[in-house]
Amino acid sequence: MRDALMLNSLEREPSRGGDFATDIAALETQFDAIRYMKRTTRIFGFELFLICTIPAFGAEKLAASSILSNMPADLMSRYDAASILKYSTGIRKLRDTTTPFQMTVDEWEKEPARSPQTDDYIALLRQHGIFQANYFPVHDADGSRATVIWMGGRSEIPMSAMMELQMIAIHIYNRLTEIGSVWKQPGVALSEREIQCLSWTAAGKTSSEIAGILGLSEHTVNHYLNHVSKKLDAVNRTQAVVKAMKMGYIA
Repeated sequence: MRDALMLNSLEREPSRGGDFATDIAALETQFDAIRYMKRTTRIFGFELFLICTIPAFGAEKLAASSILSNMPADLMSRYDAASILKYSTGIRKLRDTTTPFQMTVDEWEKEPARSPQTDDYIALLRQHGIFQANYFPVHDADGSRATVIWMGGRSEIPMSAMMELQMIAIHIYNRLTEIGSVWKQPGVALSEREIQCLSWTAAGKTSSEIAGILGLSEHTVNHYLNHVSKKLDAVNRTQAVVKAMKMGYIA
């Protein structure tokens, strides 16, 4: 019933024409972008979104490739903890195609090569209402490849909606690359771990909780946060988070 309602909603949703291009061009920070993506995800009837670069061969962690997402922490951390990335059919397909495609958890369950924890992860996806992932490959002016993935219930997405989602994916990824070049000040380079620690701090997590999420010691998390605070010339973590948001490093 829910999937039928979603399909009807997509069919009724009027095309916004070129409005999305204007909206996306007006985004100034990653915080603006994540609000836009949350709204778009809701409008099209999906549950979650993920924008990420396409992981290189041999990469082990999806979190390291993530640019922007509203995925719950347990989904991302469990995905990486189970080493599912190296078995991902979706990621393998992204390396070979520039055409949008869909995959369902039912198809994933039938894959012969899977992580031993795949079944547990699929059960977790279902608990979050995720039964299908819709992949939209994108690239920037330099040729760097990425994807925008919208996840939700099973549905046949109308061609008009697929075309609009593809255009949104292209524009949002290119805008994120522009935001990065504008807001990341020369001389201030943050490591992936520093950005992760700041992002979880912004989400209200303590050092102990961040350590559990990232698989680090609490001492190491504190080291990253203290170091990045010095880099940003911030008097405390809160100010470091605010500065990192303004520079576009975190949403």
